[in-house]
Amino acid sequence: MNTIGILAYGSLIEDPGIELQPLISGRVNDVETPFNIEFARSSRTRDGAPTVVPVNSIGASVEGVILVLNTTVGIDLAKDLLWRRETRNEGSDRHYANPTGAPANQVMVVEVEGLGGIDVVLYTSIKANISHPTVNELAHLAINSAKGKAGSQHKDGISYLISLKRQNIETPLMAGYEAEILNLTGASSLEDALAQVGPRAIRL
Repeated sequence: MNTIGILAYGSLIEDPGIELQPLISGRVNDVETPFNIEFARSSRTRDGAPTVVPVNSIGASVEGVILVLNTTVGIDLAKDLLWRRETRNEGSDRHYANPTGAPANQVMVVEVEGLGGIDVVLYTSIKANISHPTVNELAHLAINSAKGKAGSQHKDGISYLISLKRQNIETPLMAGYEAEILNLTGASSLEDALAQVGPRAIRL
């Protein structure tokens, strides 16, 4: 039976979700992504927070993690679970269907064979919607996302950036992006910035 894994290169590393988490039997660390990633998408489900997505002309390849699924999980179920996690449909009976054409806002599940010694590896891809990201634009998006519902759920851009740093994910824009958040908030760390601008911050 083929081994199936999921390539995680963002928030999926720390938060596989309630459906995938119980089905993970192991991890393969330090797997280079076969594509570049960069903070090039403003996520609607994160109140506009910047997230990393596969890109062509910018960004860099990073070392991700393959989440190896147990052998009871077939390829179709794996695609369904990954798609539901990425589209906030966990716990539903919805199924993944390959998008037709070149949809701008649909999550695609892509297959790669043999990556990290795993027979079939899946990863998600969604089109960038920030064509020429700058650290100033990213910082403003992250700060604004932290002020509302996303901030209270730790789904905001600053929390997302903190998570990627913990996983040693680094893109060309990342250091400047972090520095700009600190500059705009006057904070000494991302955690301090989140405390200052988040929904629980004291408003004078």
